[in-house]
Amino acid sequence: MSARGVLRHEGFPYALDNGAWTAFQKGEPFDVSAFEAAVEWADGRADWLIVPDIVAGGLDSLRYSMEWIPRLQGQAPLLLAVQDGMQPADVAAMVGPDLGIAVGGSTEWKERTLPAWGRLAREKGAYLHVLRVNSARRIAICRDAGADSFDGSSVSRFACTLPLLDGARRQLSLYGGRDA
Repeated sequence: MSARGVLRHEGFPYALDNGAWTAFQKGEPFDVSAFEAAVEWADGRADWLIVPDIVAGGLDSLRYSMEWIPRLQGQAPLLLAVQDGMQPADVAAMVGPDLGIAVGGSTEWKERTLPAWGRLAREKGAYLHVLRVNSARRIAICRDAGADSFDGSSVSRFACTLPLLDGARRQLSLYGGRDA
């Protein structure tokens, strides 16, 4: 079945993740053809898309992503997924207004390194998105790091978490977030 028959957006703005996390969770290989079909379906209309990566793959993930970037340029603004073992210095020369950062990886690594990714994004004028943010605590970490956006499946899976997470999203930071 084509992606056009599966993917929907009901006229709302949307972003396109690459599906690497879902494949990782299922113990399956990354589905290149499904991702390519989704990119074709999006036809440049996505707000941004995350370049394929290797979950928790460090510099192997970076090398894999770099192979994809020339193929995806012009499809939508691109975000490079940073993973366990990567350091801001590994990507500093390539990120900026034309290549943003999506912070993936393990939860522990993500929480520990997010402030550094936030500093790099501010220095380079790069968009900063954080993946798998499903708690008020992680929303606060994103806010304090200056993230432009984050995602998580909690609200769609457990509607009762919406008031708590929405309240956390609206909470002001004493640190000033991205403008600090």
